[in-house]
Amino acid sequence: MSKKKKRLNFIEQIIEGDLRKHPHKKVHTRFPPEPNGYLHIGHSKAIVLNFELAEKYDGKTNLRFDDTNPAAESTEYVDSIKKDIRWLGYDWEDREYYASDYFPQLYQFAIKLIKEGKAYVDDSSQEEIARMRGVPTDPGEESPYRNRSVDENLELLEGMKNGDFEEGSRVLRAKIDMSSPNMHLRDPIIYRILNVPHHRTGTEWCIYPTYDFAHGQSDSIEKITYSLCTLEFENHRPLYNWFIQHLEIFPSRQIEFSRLNLNYTIMSKRKLLKLVEKGVVAGWDDPRMPTLSGLRRRGYTPESIRSFARQVGMTKREQLIDVSLLEHSVRDHLNKTAYRRMVVENPLKVIITNLEEGKTIDLDAKNNPEDESAGSRKMPFSREIYIERSDFMEDPPKKFFRLGPGRLVRLKHAFIIECLDFKKEGDGRITEVECKYFEDSRSGQDTSGLKPKGTLHWVSARDAKDVELRVYDRLFNDENPGGHKDREYTEFLNPDSLRIVKSAKAEPQLLEDRDIDHYQFLRKGYYVHDDDSSPEHPVFNRTVTLKDSWAKLQKKN
Repeated sequence: MSKKKKRLNFIEQIIEGDLRKHPHKKVHTRFPPEPNGYLHIGHSKAIVLNFELAEKYDGKTNLRFDDTNPAAESTEYVDSIKKDIRWLGYDWEDREYYASDYFPQLYQFAIKLIKEGKAYVDDSSQEEIARMRGVPTDPGEESPYRNRSVDENLELLEGMKNGDFEEGSRVLRAKIDMSSPNMHLRDPIIYRILNVPHHRTGTEWCIYPTYDFAHGQSDSIEKITYSLCTLEFENHRPLYNWFIQHLEIFPSRQIEFSRLNLNYTIMSKRKLLKLVEKGVVAGWDDPRMPTLSGLRRRGYTPESIRSFARQVGMTKREQLIDVSLLEHSVRDHLNKTAYRRMVVENPLKVIITNLEEGKTIDLDAKNNPEDESAGSRKMPFSREIYIERSDFMEDPPKKFFRLGPGRLVRLKHAFIIECLDFKKEGDGRITEVECKYFEDSRSGQDTSGLKPKGTLHWVSARDAKDVELRVYDRLFNDENPGGHKDREYTEFLNPDSLRIVKSAKAEPQLLEDRDIDHYQFLRKGYYVHDDDSSPEHPVFNRTVTLKDSWAKLQKKN
């Protein structure tokens, strides 16, 4: 049976239509981030789209930083962006560019527009310009400076460039159409004075092109054939085309697609920066942040994020994606690749009364039942073990299939045990449980005939290692934290987004592993080594729960 052909998305349909008409046309895309913050999960869609489309059609992808606002940009952001893209598995080779590379060319474009009577220097204030632009339903008001002579405009622009005027005192505007219903065509600002050093050009310039003026022209300079943008740039396209037409430069074809929006998540870099600056999170790479660096530190894999971006797909319709799809993507990948280990979060000591003191039984435990090539490890079983405190009840209900007086459970990879007795303090706290084990019930060799209903994880008390667990959850407890007009998004922070367990008990193999980062802690979730970890103080971050427990919790509430 022939394999079903994968359906093309609408962008691929456009490209293949172009290639049929023009077989020699090259597919040349670009990913153009502004270096004013760290990349977040929303950017992954554009990264995957641009790089994989070019690869599919034997084309190229540029990395270009649209660095036209020095007040918000830094080398730190540039470096983080490059690190994130490489981590995702993409390579722009030697095609690393910056809009600031084109500042001299963009300035010449501005001079050309002035000479042709299509741009002018405006002395109006920002407030006056906003007022004169009006509203889409009514024509705007022309600036009193709109009909300055070419020579005066050229002289004033040079003065702006030379630093002769104060910041905010003048701007250069394109002369288009003050009556257009498209507000972007109402004489948009294309240059403004900013007395701020640039992270690459220093103090060489004190005027900077606006994003709308630099973006399309940069595409043109680089001969980008497909300028892929999110839907909010659809209304900007007529402006970009106007510049291309009147500057008589290479025309890139702009195609818009829906941006990636996730529920329970904030995507605005400005709002994410506020969380960092106010100390709500520990930094841009805090594992609760939706940044790629935060997701990486939390344990998300590049494979899972690429898979997620592909599953979301390409549409022209805005959509809100359930964050559980992202969580499913990483679960699916880690289930296949993560090594299994046992860690007890809140230990309760169990004494195996019929196992002599000092004796150790080495048990075989698979590293990953989904991957035979991962092999197995030895787990020590001794007279004293730890189980989770929540796995024992003095008077358990009928459907409690864990340990209680007279009850049987299986210890994972080990034996079946039966509770004989327990001890507790005066306040009712259980301090110790006494059990016997059935020697003929060893996992893989069980001849006991016993049929316990529950299976518990455990660690040998004598061999256990102390580890710190950072149990992360979603940063917001509202589905749309940024969608409330009368309330700040910070009002919806989840108070349980981080729980720290200082001294969990881990099987010894966990600290002996080399070149392994990702784990499934049995019955607890998927975890990863944290950057703060050290041999003396091992720290593990929870990536995600084993199942989508959040959905169940929301239904209960």
